[in-house]
Amino acid sequence: MEKLKILLAKGRIYESVYELLSDVGISISLPDRTYFPITNQDDLAFQVVKPQIVSNLLAQNKADIGFSGKDWVYENGVEDSVEEIMDLGFDGVRIVAAIPDTFDFDTICKKPVTIATEYQNLSAQWVKNKKLDGTVFRTWGTSEGFVQDNEESMAQILIDNTSTGSSLHANHLKIVDTLMTSSTRMYANKEALKDPAKKQKIMELKMLFETVLNARSRVMLEMNVSEEKFDALVKGLPSMRSPTVSPLFGGNGYAIKIAVKKSDVPTLLPKLQSLGATDIVEYELRKVMI
Repeated sequence: MEKLKILLAKGRIYESVYELLSDVGISISLPDRTYFPITNQDDLAFQVVKPQIVSNLLAQNKADIGFSGKDWVYENGVEDSVEEIMDLGFDGVRIVAAIPDTFDFDTICKKPVTIATEYQNLSAQWVKNKKLDGTVFRTWGTSEGFVQDNEESMAQILIDNTSTGSSLHANHLKIVDTLMTSSTRMYANKEALKDPAKKQKIMELKMLFETVLNARSRVMLEMNVSEEKFDALVKGLPSMRSPTVSPLFGGNGYAIKIAVKKSDVPTLLPKLQSLGATDIVEYELRKVMI
């Protein structure tokens, strides 16, 4: 089949997806001053573009799949023209409206306001929904400085993305509304999905990504237990399926393996020890296919 054309977004998305691709065995390298990474896969072709335009290019049938924040899909108005394949969960943010922390939102809404934002379309829709007399002022990059507690301020409301809200707080801004939540997702051109060979390759990539993401949230625990305490220990194990059990040399007990969520480990290790587990070893997993 022809090569699957994949768009990678510059910046944080590129770094996160680069690591994910590497973990599934797909290596890419980007020569200086170029936008076309070299890969070890003959059936894949990559191009690096600005994150704001990935979804537009997919909707225009310029590539087969791409990685984009959900916010830019909706900002570009192409949510019905591209297919979300999976949520990678990277770079989770909220798109929020914020005002100076000394202002009252209800008071602001009673007079004409200017909204500073990179998200023109999302902001225009928000203004319409809130029935505000608002003008959207397009910014590029960092936008907090456009909204201040003084008469010279260029805007009274900021609409921007935030992960923790710390930058807003540092600039004396408070959140008054959340427009949407977003994260990095894998999207496909709908035409590509009509091609059986391309669709198969896209679904194979999804499966590979899922195995790595599953592994990132889990660890393997190995332990030994005496025959007398075996039943009680097994009953207390939270495993993905049934644990792997094998007899120890000499018949003095059993060796047990289980895959568990990383978040369970702090409470699970003391419990396992109390149930009679010994020689407990924890190690990372690279891929987990459920």
